Amino acid sequence: MNHDAPRSWWRTPTGITVIGFALVLAFYILREHYAHAFGLLPYLIILACPLMHLFMHRGHGGHSHGTHKGQHDDGGSGTQR
Repeated sequence: MNHDAPRSWWRTPTGITVIGFALVLAFYILREHYAHAFGLLPYLIILACPLMHLFMHRGHGGHSHGTHKGQHDDGGSGTQR
């Protein structure tokens, strides 16, 4: 184990304490505002669709419609080079 590498702030005792307090705070806020939080859930699901489209389509290698690996885009004439 390399002890020279700096630890992430989240793995320090202060970071773990902050995470713990944030989780407790989130629990109590959600318990007090249960109806409000779950009333927004349908809108959050609808918002998740475009956000997932924007952020999760990075590994596709681009959107070159109609071309596959080994083929060239010939402008839509239907023939390969």
